[in-house]
Amino acid sequence: MDAIILAGALNTGPLQEICTARYEAEIDIAGRPMLEYIVKALKQVSSIERIVVSGPQGILAGSSLDLIFQLVEPGSSMIDSLVNGLNVLDGNQSVLVITADIPLITAEALEDFLVKCRLCPGDVYYSFIAKEVCEAKYPGVHRTYVKLREGTFTGGNVALISGRVIRDNIEMLKKAAALRKKPLQLCSMLGWKCFFQLMIGRLNISQIENRIAKAFNFKAVGVVSAYPEIGIDVDKPSDLVLARQILSKVTN
Repeated sequence: MDAIILAGALNTGPLQEICTARYEAEIDIAGRPMLEYIVKALKQVSSIERIVVSGPQGILAGSSLDLIFQLVEPGSSMIDSLVNGLNVLDGNQSVLVITADIPLITAEALEDFLVKCRLCPGDVYYSFIAKEVCEAKYPGVHRTYVKLREGTFTGGNVALISGRVIRDNIEMLKKAAALRKKPLQLCSMLGWKCFFQLMIGRLNISQIENRIAKAFNFKAVGVVSAYPEIGIDVDKPSDLVLARQILSKVTN
């Protein structure tokens, strides 16, 4: 399969307080742009054939990795960047979609996610990580969590998505992407029954999957990962400090 890295986010949020890079993917972590860690992990995944980066021109220029991916212009939104990446690939195939702000990601975590995806037929596979898993490995890390019947989870930044689903649901995906840090509002897209079940702590992953199938006519599968690196994105100064602390030990 192919992979698309979404690397077009401008550094206009809290990270600009401590880093002057124009794009988040260019932020330095232990002497390397953040994007480099994601490309390196994908390169080690045996089932990945092509890697497309939807990001700024010149990123990773001169790096040993700049020849193993195809660069396309980012869009004005996350989904526009995804479509730009999809346009240079086979639009009928599923693609692994990953954001450029999870520098702790490993090939092992990605391989595990893809193995779990193969266990159940679907059009969209979305990753979840349990709160206790995140806090056991990275104590004190701050994430956005939602309580489901199976436990308390944070959403991952890795998904396997059918090209058809992307093209047929662009506006819905844009809305969902805009609400990805607001789980209550995101759940409201599925109707009042799901919202009510979430509010009382009784919503489960199967209910979400079934509701998405009825509302949007594609099969979604929730994949619970044991790798917190899938969900730990760098979007605030404390995240960047953590990533630099960990990766400086690995790269030095």
